[in-house]
Amino acid sequence: MKKVKTVYDHIRSNNLKTILLVALFPIIFIVLVFLFSWIVIPASDALQVALGVAIPTAAACLIWSGISWAFGDSMILSVAGAHEIHDTDPANREIFRSVENVALAAGLPTPRVYIIDDDSMNAFATGRSPRDASVALTRGIIKRLNRLELEGVIAHEMSHIGNRDIRLDMFLITGVGVTVFAADVLLRVIASGGARSNNDDNKSAGAVLLMVWLAFMVFNFIITPLLRMAISRNREYAADATGAQITRNPHALASALRKITTDARVECLDKVKAMSAMCIANPRGPREFIGDLLATHPPVEKRIARLESMQKQ
Repeated sequence: MKKVKTVYDHIRSNNLKTILLVALFPIIFIVLVFLFSWIVIPASDALQVALGVAIPTAAACLIWSGISWAFGDSMILSVAGAHEIHDTDPANREIFRSVENVALAAGLPTPRVYIIDDDSMNAFATGRSPRDASVALTRGIIKRLNRLELEGVIAHEMSHIGNRDIRLDMFLITGVGVTVFAADVLLRVIASGGARSNNDDNKSAGAVLLMVWLAFMVFNFIITPLLRMAISRNREYAADATGAQITRNPHALASALRKITTDARVECLDKVKAMSAMCIANPRGPREFIGDLLATHPPVEKRIARLESMQKQ
């Protein structure tokens, strides 16, 4: 008889997959730079080039991540047009209490609660750490889900906070920004004449620069989207499982997902591609031409099937 996976099995499996996928970023980057450089210079020199490019790139990613970490959450909430609510507001007291109760069940500090004035159904979490996190809910998701379904959604977002997914996503976003900027700098150096010279040494240096730029391009526009979307999908599965664990009601979250995916588009986020992975469902509307490999979220049918297969703990 086939063993039924529990909540803990799903969480453990998805966490291991995420660790492996994150580890692939630097490994693939170094391998790409090495292989492209090896086309024009010996292997030993190509390895030095790969390490010489990887170390400053990693340092720049860390520095830029720190800057984004300090200001990113307020920028995200501003882009979404979210406004904060408090338990002192009679109209929103019940929503605030629901978030407070789920946070207590999750063993996390109560996050700040924001409302997005949009009639669609979506939600996301942001913040540097559980102590200064925020949960944003659209007006539509509050009106159109019942209490148990809404608590399932809140638990899903609290799971992202507890699992430190926000920190991971911020690092990935800024890391991609740094490598795209580095590729642009290299292209400008090459275009300025770095690759055109009668001197053999300069010609060799120019050829290496061109190969490194090509490695950046392959990494930025082929490898990174595939890995980042795979990580995003795994974190959604993990948040679903953890959310089910918090509420002890996977069926409520499954029911919420059925409703949310019928109207998840948030108009103010249509042009903010980086925020797609942060929401419980893609807020940019359906993209039929995008395959599963480039999707920010797993197919809703698979998410619901996993939730409904979970045993209550």
